[in-house]
Amino acid sequence: MAFRYIKSEGLQGVLPPELAQLPYLQIIDLSRNYLSGTIPPEWGAMKLTNISLMANRLTGPIPKEFGNITTLVDLTLEVNNLSGNIPNELGKLINLRKLVLSSNNFTGPFPESLSKLVSLMDLRISDNKFTGRIPSLIQNWKNLTRLNMQASGFEGPIPSEIFLLEKLTDLRISDINGPEAPFPLLSNMRSMKYLMLRSCNINGTLPEYLGQMTQMKTLYLSHGHNHSICIFIMTDGYKLHINCGGGEETIGNYIYAADQNHIDPSTSSAMTSQSKDVWALSNTGYFTDGNDKNNFIVTNTHSLLNNSPESTLYKTARTSPISLTYYGYCMRKGSYKVKLHFAEIMFTNERNYSSLGRRIFDVYIQGQWVLKDFNIVDKAGGAGKPFIKTIDQVNVTDGTLEIRFYWAGKGTTAIPERGVYGPLVSAISVEPNFPIPSEGRKVSTGVVAGIVVSVLAFIFLVLGILWWKGYLGCKNTMDKDLRGLDLQTGSFTLRQIKAATNNFDAANKIGEGGFGSVYKGLLSDGTIIAVKQLSSKSKQGNREFVNEIGMISALQHPHLVKLYGCCIEGNQLLLVYEYMENNSLARALFGPEEYQLKLDWPTRHKICVGIARGLAYLHEESRLKIVHRDIKATNILLDKNLNPKISDFGLAKLDDEEDTHISTRIAGTFGYMAPEYAMRGYLTDKADVYSFGVVTLEIVSGRSNTSFRPKEERIYLLDWALILKEKGNLMDLKDPRLGSDFNREEVMAMINVALMCTNPCAQLRPPMSAVVSMIEGRLPIHEFVSEPSRFSDKEKDKELMNYYQQNQDHSISESQTQRMLNDGPWTGSSTSAHDLYPINLDSEYLNHRV
Repeated sequence: MAFRYIKSEGLQGVLPPELAQLPYLQIIDLSRNYLSGTIPPEWGAMKLTNISLMANRLTGPIPKEFGNITTLVDLTLEVNNLSGNIPNELGKLINLRKLVLSSNNFTGPFPESLSKLVSLMDLRISDNKFTGRIPSLIQNWKNLTRLNMQASGFEGPIPSEIFLLEKLTDLRISDINGPEAPFPLLSNMRSMKYLMLRSCNINGTLPEYLGQMTQMKTLYLSHGHNHSICIFIMTDGYKLHINCGGGEETIGNYIYAADQNHIDPSTSSAMTSQSKDVWALSNTGYFTDGNDKNNFIVTNTHSLLNNSPESTLYKTARTSPISLTYYGYCMRKGSYKVKLHFAEIMFTNERNYSSLGRRIFDVYIQGQWVLKDFNIVDKAGGAGKPFIKTIDQVNVTDGTLEIRFYWAGKGTTAIPERGVYGPLVSAISVEPNFPIPSEGRKVSTGVVAGIVVSVLAFIFLVLGILWWKGYLGCKNTMDKDLRGLDLQTGSFTLRQIKAATNNFDAANKIGEGGFGSVYKGLLSDGTIIAVKQLSSKSKQGNREFVNEIGMISALQHPHLVKLYGCCIEGNQLLLVYEYMENNSLARALFGPEEYQLKLDWPTRHKICVGIARGLAYLHEESRLKIVHRDIKATNILLDKNLNPKISDFGLAKLDDEEDTHISTRIAGTFGYMAPEYAMRGYLTDKADVYSFGVVTLEIVSGRSNTSFRPKEERIYLLDWALILKEKGNLMDLKDPRLGSDFNREEVMAMINVALMCTNPCAQLRPPMSAVVSMIEGRLPIHEFVSEPSRFSDKEKDKELMNYYQQNQDHSISESQTQRMLNDGPWTGSSTSAHDLYPINLDSEYLNHRV
């Protein structure tokens, strides 16, 4: 036997020392299992080339005997609970090319003997507890192409010896303490593709050579001390021309960039063109018809009734079933003229509304609604005719231009054939309303270029952090900073809000929480709104107010509550949302009996799918990858058709990197927090997956996780589900109110998906895109093997009690804190942001509602 692969098979037990008796074994891959115990030192006598034990539950140190495996090429031990120092003996592994130790508890400095690993090409040591400065011995790893040291524990500054690693293509360093230092010398690394330096105490300006790294795909720099640093990018930075769906075209003096790449649904892609424009696009949704349902480029099938030089732009177009967004990056600050080129090339005039429906969509630029119910055929005077919409004044303040085409569901009463609904655009042209710099002139050092969307995210995070630290303590300062943000929402005056809510009449009050009050309102155009009013006494709420505006203003999705805008006037801080007629999922399922709704199984299934789609968008589809942190039934709102929408983004965090985590202040709701987050503060999108699993169990059972106590025992709904799983009685979890009118297979599938999502091991939880596919029946659901969490109930209670005592207001007594832990969401158990519609049983509005 030369190879032994047993990956993701749910193996339990310990690693067998007996494998050392297989003299010809070369590869051991036991990754993504439930193996525990220590690594057998006996393996050190083998002639292995590859060892992968990733994502298990291993403890103890790396055996020093591994230094004898001089044939070893790949050693991958990430995502375990390994500890101790790195043994000196590993320096003898002269053939080692890949060493992955991330997400463990390794301590101490790097031994000098590792300088002998001259063949090393890939080193990942993120998320550990190493001590001392980043070792200068890295200069010996001349073949290194990837170096990841995110939150490794090492201190800065980044050593100057890193200059010698000319072959690096992927460098990620974050969260290092130590003295401030200038930007590290990386000019030799001409092949760099991914550079991330986050919270590295870098000061001064950024070097010009960054703009000469032509292979760079992702550049992420944040939390520097100099907030006015300038990135020199080899781009004109003041224009943008795209031939949507087509190849590169030259029209007059302009080069229209090609846009022919295949973009999967719910993904994005970054582009550059010969004209050095830097741009990207994203697409959301699936077409439901045809064999090629993911093809979003269409071609003209008949002659255009136009002979202008621009007619070549209308040979192709890009379309989307829901949302299509183009981003222009590195744009100079100023005013621009935007031209949007349209032509209906999917059908002719002979095929009319009765057979096709109408293509009607909306257009947003910089988050502002510029075209409502736009119909290409009506504006152009027929199919096959071009139409150009010009928007003269579009302001760019942060280096990023966003143009979004969005289908809001109008134009058809059913899903029609491909291409006759949803947005469609043929070309985009952006020209400055200011003098163009002469050829060859570089961008001035005073211009901040928006390289990636993280720059925008950085603004919001900085404001939140400064408020948290108390540097933005006065209301006037926050007012000024919020007004300075170029938010992608509308702005309301206090007079408008007072008129809509009848001067905050108590009859319109529909909720009260720690954040403040919530009122129902009616705008002058007939739009019903929900107004979330920040309490003037809530300093914690101020921080969440900043965060919530920053997060939601950049998001648009059918399963996220829509933020219409905000009002910042005097001491009034208000958020204006769309009104949700059926309040929260928590009230519908297990609120006071008079407010509960009769939710049949198809409706519950629809709600689960909707929540999953909303989370998939946050984690994987939006340009800001976001972890919500407080998914629970009270933060799921229901519209008049019982469609779910995720709300309350006051605790949300930007997810900086897919394959790691961030350590953060714990915030969330007892009973819904993932164990690795509640115990250690380790946050990834898998924390939301866990919370979704808990909410799914609540939907199936109709019971609250935190208040569920069969036979008056102290037990949670999730624990009860695992007990029923072991007994083979999972159907006992079903809500008796469903009666016999339900799909047994769907119920079982939903429960099993929920159990997969609440796996104690974060790495074994599925991503939300896979969850959507499973509950929609497009992916098989693997059998869940129940296993007790490594965090006992006693540990959880102790840690969470300490957490609540440390984070709640000092006026809250121990008995009150205990009541928060026991009583579930109705007592406001969220530590910071409360529900958009918290229950207020004394509300005059609820008492007099029809």
